[in-house]
Amino acid sequence: MTRTSNRTYWAAGTAVLLALLFAVAATVASASGGDGDGSRTSARAPGLYSPDAGFARDMAVHHQQAVEMSFIVRDRTKDEPVRGLAYDIANTQANQRGMLLGWLDLWGLPKVVADEPPMSWMGTAGQHGGHGAAGHGTAGHDMGGAAAKPGALMPGMATKEELAQLGAAEGRDAEVLYLQLMTDHHKGGVAMAQGCAQQCETPAERALAQGMVEAQQSELTLMADMLKQRGAAPRG
Repeated sequence: MTRTSNRTYWAAGTAVLLALLFAVAATVASASGGDGDGSRTSARAPGLYSPDAGFARDMAVHHQQAVEMSFIVRDRTKDEPVRGLAYDIANTQANQRGMLLGWLDLWGLPKVVADEPPMSWMGTAGQHGGHGAAGHGTAGHDMGGAAAKPGALMPGMATKEELAQLGAAEGRDAEVLYLQLMTDHHKGGVAMAQGCAQQCETPAERALAQGMVEAQQSELTLMADMLKQRGAAPRG
């Protein structure tokens, strides 16, 4: 791994760590009914269809696939840089997923809502009267034209066929496919996190979302460099 890649990777890890630490502290404060300075708050929990709740549900699912792909590639290659990246992505996103699901529990909200299409919180904020829509005066975050490919649940997510292809690949082929799939995955994740950073009302969740944006953008740069080292490039 090049010196530039090391710096990029360190920056990504630092951004994630700071976001996680802030989110943990804020979650503890809100769970105890305080706002961090020992006072009590009367802030109500986000609504069922709010951006806060929708992001927590959708990103938990999105993160779970990243963890799955990372565990797959770990067993398909002996390349240490790729295995190290996969380990850190799996560890970071599993921890973040736990936070998101923990917030839903804290708010007394379900982890799955049968009548809620994926990503609806980004384009229909306010239509369900959710707490998160208050005061934004917007129809939701612009996905920049991003859309889920056929067979994928959300933008950036891999299809079952792609996951099977990754599980059957070995060595350099597995490395390249993983980096390409994870690049797509991060691009979708960044768009989602930017949506929460703009629309969510829970400060800790906004901070975590912004940390995701910064860390995953750094990892996108790193993965582009790793693909180049292997004579490949991100998919169009």
